[in-house]
Amino acid sequence: MAKKDIFLKKGFVVVDQAEPDFELLALKFNQEALDPKFKNMASSINKYANGLTIIRSAQCPYSVKNVDAILATAKKMKIKANLVDLKDAYSAQNTPCAFGTFCIIYNGEIISYHPISNTRFENIMKKKIKSLTRKTHS
Repeated sequence: MAKKDIFLKKGFVVVDQAEPDFELLALKFNQEALDPKFKNMASSINKYANGLTIIRSAQCPYSVKNVDAILATAKKMKIKANLVDLKDAYSAQNTPCAFGTFCIIYNGEIISYHPISNTRFENIMKKKIKSLTRKTHS
């Protein structure tokens, strides 16, 4: 992926931001035109409030292999997982994450905005489960 600086040198400007660290850059031909914006993604997270959901696009062969490994780890950890394969632009534009083509959500919280390794997933889930266990025993 190209760094932001390359685009800024070519006249692009930051026109919007989204959590946690996404920036939307645009090259405006008409300075009076409205700036493009990220959609309000917070409203779409509610339908992923229970359990583990992985949203992906098969645009990258690595993603498919990686998600298959994550699903196997979730099964090993006895975590029921829901896989959402994005099939079209509308679906990608309506995910709860600005990245659009990948997201891992656990109990309504985005735990990864970008593709991650299976090991990273397992470490995140161990911390989440440990934290939940402490809360239920307090």
